[in-house]
Amino acid sequence: MTGMWASVTIVILAAFTGYEVISRVPVMLHTPLMSGSNFIHGIVLVGAMIALGHAHTPAEQVVGFIAVALAAANVAGGYVVTDRILRMFLKAKAKE
Repeated sequence: MTGMWASVTIVILAAFTGYEVISRVPVMLHTPLMSGSNFIHGIVLVGAMIALGHAHTPAEQVVGFIAVALAAANVAGGYVVTDRILRMFLKAKAKE
């Protein structure tokens, strides 16, 4: 039971820290910084897959599957945003 409360505390602290860090990033830098951090999202995906691989109970498997699905969506979304930014820069160069 103590391990569960430690995990809940870590999740809450991580969410709060993430919100505070992201809220302080200027709007012009937010998207390039987030698209540049796709490698972090990839690490999250690998971690979620490892956790799913070690899941034994059905509840752990469901949570692991949801984690893998959300992490994969996060990685794919990051690359879509990066592609969109790069296309915007190419259009800007073509106009010059």
